[in-house]
Formats: sequence, structure tokens, C-alpha cells
Amino acid sequence: MKPQPAAADATHRAGYVAIVGRPNVGKSTLLNRLVGDKVSITSTRPQTTRYHITGIRTESDAQFVFVDTPGFQTRHLNALNRLLNRAVTQSLKEVDAVLFVVEALRYGEDDRKVLALLPAGTPVLLVINKVDVVRPRDRLLPFIDTMSREFPFAEILPVSAEKGTRVEELAGTLRQYLPEAPPLFGPEEITDRSERFLAGELIREKLFRLLGEELPYAASVTVDSFVEEGKLRRIAASIIVDKPGQKAIIIGREGEKLKAIASAARRDMEKLFGGKVFLEVWVRVKRGWADDERSLKTLGYE
Repeated sequence: MKPQPAAADATHRAGYVAIVGRPNVGKSTLLNRLVGDKVSITSTRPQTTRYHITGIRTESDAQFVFVDTPGFQTRHLNALNRLLNRAVTQSLKEVDAVLFVVEALRYGEDDRKVLALLPAGTPVLLVINKVDVVRPRDRLLPFIDTMSREFPFAEILPVSAEKGTRVEELAGTLRQYLPEAPPLFGPEEITDRSERFLAGELIREKLFRLLGEELPYAASVTVDSFVEEGKLRRIAASIIVDKPGQKAIIIGREGEKLKAIASAARRDMEKLFGGKVFLEVWVRVKRGWADDERSLKTLGYE
């Protein structure tokens, strides 16, 4: 039976919402748009998100606590991907609603496998993303009709997370599915992740963005030290790769690629943290880390 939204009233609502979907459908971009700031990194490469990322949107009468999840991986099931898939299923256990994100006009077996994981009895809102690239727009109508027969979605909402199209409408609709509750976080909080964690994620984002297809999948980032001196933050971080050849790719000729990665990450950190950042980044080789659960836990994967 289709879940029914709560009656509209002036009562404060607050709850947890999981954002799920196959890799590269725009989940992190949607999260950042809903929150109004960058709390989750984005790129065109699949599996950019590797952790639970919580983003918080606070309104006068509602607080949305969004959980961005890694894209569910159906292939290449090494230890890293098994942990990422576990993160998806864990996120779905105790949420109040689910945003299931698909790409406009693209729905296949990988999407169906994610849909099969969704919990019974929890409202699932279908978010059809990237509608800004659909021309003519009426091509969406048969796709929406097809999706409506796939699952008893509580709502179906076409959006463009990149452009912000209908994202506010999505938030307004979603509010109805949150339980009556006081705020779960302070009004100024936008994430439950620490600045230290966000610093590592911003470095990893620049790896994806600046190296593109050159970037080895087996690359991660660990923040070795994070010291605050007034408004100045001194940060030392390591990029972890699997092989010496991958280290050379990231460093680049005369260190130019690593410098570009660190400079771009530092600028984003200063914008996000609101102060100066002194950043040092090294590249280290740790063979087989992506298929070693002990190494993954050392690097912060759970």
C-alpha cells in the first residue's frame, strides 16, 4: 500500500532521510544542493562517495538529516566495495524516508538491485535527476509512467540537482514524511562530520577532478595531523595508493599535479572553514590496501 504523508500542520518535524542509488546518478550533488553547502564531494567518476555523509538542512518548522551513501556496487566486489555496499544497507535500517535517485531516461539492472534493498514500510520518494539534459522535455512522460510501475513510490519528482531545478519542491514534499519531532542538531550545523574528515574528502575530490581517468581507483586519503591555531589550520595529509607507478601519476612531472591538487583543496578548505589553511600533502604506497579489511579500517572505512 502506498505510504500516506502526514497531515500538513504547524508542528515541527525532524527525521533521517537516506539518499540511495547506483553509482554516478548525482546523489552527492543532490545532498549538497539540499543542504546549501558542500558536505559531500562530487565528480564524474563512479564511487566518489565512500563514507556515510550526513548533511543537515534546518528550516523554521523542520530539520532534515540526509545520509548520502556510496553507490551500490554490483561488480568488482573487493573488500572496499563490500564495505561500501554494507554502508548502503546499514543506512537504510533506521531512516524515516528514502530518496531513491535515478538518472533521467536511464534505468537498468543496477538500479533494480538497489531498489530491491529498500526497506518495506518506509516511504520511498523517486527522484529522477538530470532532467535538464532531456530534450524535448515530454520524453520524460513515458519514463515516469514506466517507473511508476516498478515500485509503489510515495512520490515521483523530476529534478536537476546540478541546476537546482525543483529541488526546493522536493524538500517541501519530503517534509510531509518526517515524523513530528524537535530538532536533532543545532540550527547552524550542516554536517556531523568533523573538519578533519572534510579536509580529507576535499583532497580526494581534487584527485578525482584533476586526474580524471588517470586516477587509480585504489587511491585514498588520510589526514595525518590537523592543528588549529586561532583561525589558521595546519593540515598534513597522505594520499594512499597501491603501486609505485600510481604514486608517480599523482605527483606528476616535477610535482606539478600534486601541487595543483593541494592548491585546489586548500582553496576549498579556506572557503568552507572560513580561515587560512597551511596544507602539506604526500603520496605513500600501501600495497593491497583496497582488498585488506584491516587496512581499510585503519584508513577509516567501516
